[in-house]
Amino acid sequence: MAPNLTFAPGDVVPPGAITTDGAPSLARSSIATGTDILTVKHLSKIFGPKPERAIEMMKRGVGRNEIFAETGNMVAVNDVSLSVRAGEIFVIMGLSGSGKSTLVRLLNRLIEPSSGQVVLEGRDIAPMSTPELRDVRRQKMAMVFQSFALLPNRTVIDNIAYGLEVAGIKKAQRYEVARAALERVGLGSYEKLLPSELSGGMQQRVGLARALAVNPSVLLMDEAFSALDPLIRFEMQNELLRLQKDEQRTIVFISHDIEEAVKIGGRIGIMKDGCLIQVGTPAELIQTPADAYVQDFFRNVDVSRFLKASSMMTTVERGLLRCDAGTPSDRYLNQLIDSGAECGYVCDEAGQYLGCVTPATLHRSGARPIREAFLHDFNAVSIDTDLHQLASIALTQEHDVPVTDAAGQLAGVVSCRTILKQMMQRRAA
Repeated sequence: MAPNLTFAPGDVVPPGAITTDGAPSLARSSIATGTDILTVKHLSKIFGPKPERAIEMMKRGVGRNEIFAETGNMVAVNDVSLSVRAGEIFVIMGLSGSGKSTLVRLLNRLIEPSSGQVVLEGRDIAPMSTPELRDVRRQKMAMVFQSFALLPNRTVIDNIAYGLEVAGIKKAQRYEVARAALERVGLGSYEKLLPSELSGGMQQRVGLARALAVNPSVLLMDEAFSALDPLIRFEMQNELLRLQKDEQRTIVFISHDIEEAVKIGGRIGIMKDGCLIQVGTPAELIQTPADAYVQDFFRNVDVSRFLKASSMMTTVERGLLRCDAGTPSDRYLNQLIDSGAECGYVCDEAGQYLGCVTPATLHRSGARPIREAFLHDFNAVSIDTDLHQLASIALTQEHDVPVTDAAGQLAGVVSCRTILKQMMQRRAA
């Protein structure tokens, strides 16, 4: 039976916290998945007595150390611009002192920016009044810290319900929502325990559930798993990915661990000395690093599992044959020979991949259906096939490997030469 969660006039209702049938919901923002939900424009933070002078020097291209030596001001974040899409995990990555933790605190104005804009769902946070900013922090941006930040004298369920209590939601209603969040992180039977009675991993799950309970448009996670033991950290990463698969939340995740970044991040922004050096998917950063600094992050990482067929494939320029599987083979023999292609990729009119042929198999098949000319043991791979799997397949193939999308349509081909080149580059690195 769905719980009764009727809100009285004047109650502050977390956006999406209640569904049409009255049940608790952790629905994300109404912004469409893939659309920019958070935009940062020329954001800077200067710590020190004369930020205006430091900003002017920054604009002239003066370096961080020189600015500090001349003005006594420390440039923590330097003219950062980026966009975060609804439904993605955007990882901000960097070494200690790179400015990543300062940047995430600028997003919700826990630290006041020296200059620039933070636009959330079309609204600039920088000029907001204190009450407006308070509402944003309560309803739009939740934060999970490395230190858990749980209230030690409150039970698990009380900790999770705390944000809803601050938002003014009535007790029965907030505990319904809090229990739903607790179930989502797998701790439904622990609601009456105190934080001190939980392991570190469990405490961080409670922190995550507390953030989810207010149903934020954007979830900020500042090195949330860094203090955990390696095994628990691994489990929490998997838990986050499981939740993300179910709910597609918008998450800005701060990390100094490249393995963690490439595991959970849809896109990664790499910072150095307060500057955002490059933004891209793991595959983009691996294949086209902006500089040696970015490249060095991946030096000791087995990146082959992050290089997918989708990032290595090319379109079929020669040898694409569109026909039904029952079409006589000899009808396409001359077409394939004239194309100069070593093999042909057969698709029906809807683009569905059917099989691969060569001039020799078409000739042998003659007037019989073209399906009888298909090469045996020459199967297509999915766009998510990684480099290791492709390398194993390439060892048994003489021709470019066909790649299909989730609908079974031919998306492109990956040449054996490309696969070999990528493997050699990985070994050289």
